[in-house]
Amino acid sequence: METQSQVVDRLRSVFRTGITIPEQFRRTQLTKLMSMIKDNEELILKALHKDFAKPKFEAVISEVEIVTNELHYAIANLASWMKPEYVGKNLATKLDDCSVRREPLGVVLIIGPWNYPLQLLIAPMVGAIAAGNCVIIKPSEITAATDSLIAELIPKYLSQDCYAVVRGGAEDTKALLQNRFDHIFFTGSQSVARSILLAASVHLTPVTLELGGKSPCIIYGEVSIAAAARRLAWAKFFNAGQSCIAPDYVLCSLATRDALLPALREALEDFYGKEPQSSPDLCRIVSPRHWTRLMELLRRSSGRVVLGGESNEEDKYIAPTVVVDLAEDDALMEQEIFGPILPILTVDSLQKGIDFINCKEKPLALYVFSEESSVVNTVLENTYSGGFCSNDGIIHMTLPSLPFGGVGASGMGSYHGRWSFETFSHQRACMLRGWALERLNSLRYPPYTEDKLSWLRWTTSSKSSCSLM
Repeated sequence: METQSQVVDRLRSVFRTGITIPEQFRRTQLTKLMSMIKDNEELILKALHKDFAKPKFEAVISEVEIVTNELHYAIANLASWMKPEYVGKNLATKLDDCSVRREPLGVVLIIGPWNYPLQLLIAPMVGAIAAGNCVIIKPSEITAATDSLIAELIPKYLSQDCYAVVRGGAEDTKALLQNRFDHIFFTGSQSVARSILLAASVHLTPVTLELGGKSPCIIYGEVSIAAAARRLAWAKFFNAGQSCIAPDYVLCSLATRDALLPALREALEDFYGKEPQSSPDLCRIVSPRHWTRLMELLRRSSGRVVLGGESNEEDKYIAPTVVVDLAEDDALMEQEIFGPILPILTVDSLQKGIDFINCKEKPLALYVFSEESSVVNTVLENTYSGGFCSNDGIIHMTLPSLPFGGVGASGMGSYHGRWSFETFSHQRACMLRGWALERLNSLRYPPYTEDKLSWLRWTTSSKSSCSLM
C-alpha cells in the first residue's frame, strides 16, 4: 500500500507527462465523474442517510443535483474556458501575439467537510479536473459511510494515475499537509484553516479557504411575514442548520419579531409536523460531539426558548429551536452555531442592524428580507460579505455562474462554474514576438537620448493603445 508521500510523488510524475492537459482527457474524466454520480445515486443517498439521516429530498438537491449541475456547466463551457484570452495592445506591441493562457497548477489537494460530504468535495474537484490538474481528495472521516463510498467509487470511474483518495482522521490530514502541493482547497472551520495556512506556508502553496461564520438575516420594513417565515425556516433548518451559509441569527424590530414568531411556529409545524423528531424530513446532528457542543451553547444561553428546545442525545436530535431575549454577548452569539438553533435579536433601526453586522467579522453570506428595495439596497451597499441574497436564503450558492466564497474570516478565494476553473488554473501572461519593427525597438537601446525616451514613452502609453489583437 502506498504512503501519502508516494501517492503525491506518483501523481506529480504523471502530471509532468502532460496526460491531463488535452481537452479530450479532461472532458472524458468529467463525463466519467458524471456517470459515477448517476450510476450510484441510490448508494450515495443511503450513505448520506446512514451518516446523519439526511432526507432523500435534501440529499438530492444539495448533494447530487448541485454536483451534476457543476459537471454539466463545466463540460458545456470547457472548450471556451481553455481558449487563450487575447488582450489589448499598445503601438510598441502592435504586431505581437499577446494573450493570457489558463494552465493547470499541477497536483492539488481538496479537503472536504462533513456537512455536505459529497457536494463540497466533488464540486471543487470538477474545477480542478477541468483545469487539467492531478487531484488528491480527502473526504471527512466524520461522515464515515460517505467517506468509504467515495473512496470505493473514485478509482472505479476516474484515472487512478491522475486522481487519488486519501482517508483518515486529523493526524492523517496533518501528515498529508507536510507534502508539497501546487494548491490546497479546504472547506471547514476557521480553527482548522489556520493550521492549513501554516502547513501551506512552508512550501508557499496557494490556498483557497471556504469557511463560515455567523451569517446574519435582517428583516426590516414592509415584508410578507408568512413568506419570510417559511423561507427563513427552510434556509435555517435545512440539513438541521448544518450549513455554512445558513442564517445564523436574525435582526429585526420588536414588532416584527412578535409577528414573526407565530408565523415561524406555523411554518415549522407545516414542515415537520407536531412531533419533529418523527419527521423523515429533518436531518440529525452528525455526531455525539457536535450534539453536545450545540446543547452546551443552548444551556449557556441566557435567552428564552420560544420554539423547540427538545432534544434526544441517543438519536442525536435537536428540535428546530428559536431563542429570543438574548444579549449581544450571549453564548449563542460567540461562534457560528451550525445547528438548528435560531437566535432573534431586536434592533431599533436599520442602521443599528447594519452597525451590529459591521462590528463583527465579515460573514460568508448576508440576507435581508424586505419588500422595500431601498432597504435591500441600503444593506447591500453598507455591509460586506462573501455572498448576498435578498428575500431568501442559501439559494444564491446554487447558481454556477456566481462565484461562491468568503471574505476575511469567512474565507479566501472562490469557486463554482468558471470560478472553479480559474481557481485551479495559472493565468499565464504570454507575448509572442517576431522580428519586425526592429527600428522601433532601437528606441530602447543605448546610447539613450531624450528624443528616444520621449518616443518610447509615447509608443508604450495608453494613448497609443491599439485595438488590433
